[in-house]
Amino acid sequence: MSNQAFKAVISLYEKHASAFENMRPVNLSEKPWLDRFTACLPAGGHILDIGCGTGSPVAEYLLNQGFRVTGVDSAPSMIARCRDKFPHQTWLVADMRKLDLGKTFDGILAWDSFFHLCHDDQREMFARFSAHAKKGTALMFNAGPQEGEAFGQLQGEPLAHSSLSSREYESLMQNYGFQTVRHIVEDKQCNSRTIWLAVKLAPGQAD
Repeated sequence: MSNQAFKAVISLYEKHASAFENMRPVNLSEKPWLDRFTACLPAGGHILDIGCGTGSPVAEYLLNQGFRVTGVDSAPSMIARCRDKFPHQTWLVADMRKLDLGKTFDGILAWDSFFHLCHDDQREMFARFSAHAKKGTALMFNAGPQEGEAFGQLQGEPLAHSSLSSREYESLMQNYGFQTVRHIVEDKQCNSRTIWLAVKLAPGQAD
C-alpha cells in the first residue's frame, strides 16, 4: 500500500464526514474493550485519541467516564464536529504519522484508524506511541487478523486497510517498552475486530 492510498483515506473521510457520522454505529460494541482500557488508567486521566473521527461514540463515552481527551484526526471536518460537540476538550487536525505533541498521556487509543496506515507507517507509529507514553500508559489499537492488505468501502469508494503479523506487533511493542495485556483475534463480541491492549513498562523493567 502506498502513501497515496493513505492520502486517499484522509480525502475520503473529509469528503464523506457527514455520511460517516450518520452511519457510524452508536451501540458501542467497543464498550467492553474501552472498559478494559480505562481500567488501566488513573481516575480522570488524560487520553490521546488518535484518529478520533467525529468524537462519537468513543471519545464521548470516555468523556462521560470522567476522562480528559485530546483528539487527533487528519480530516478537518471531523475535528470541526468534535469541537462543536465537546468544546472543552482539545481537538487537533494532524497526521498521526507526524504526531509530536511534546507531552505524555495516561492512555493512547488508535481505534479504527491505525489500520488505515501502510505497513511501514504502522511500524514507525510505535515510536510515536512511545514518545507520548510514560510508565503505566495504556495503549490500545485494532488491526487485522493477519499480515496483509485489504480494501473496504466508504460511500462506495475504496478504503485502504493493512495489518502486520501478530508476531511483528508483539516484537514492535516489546522494542518500544510495551507489554501486551490482552489480545483477541476477530472478537465476535466487538464486530470481529482484532484488538491489542498493552501497557508501557518502566525503562529496564522485565516483561
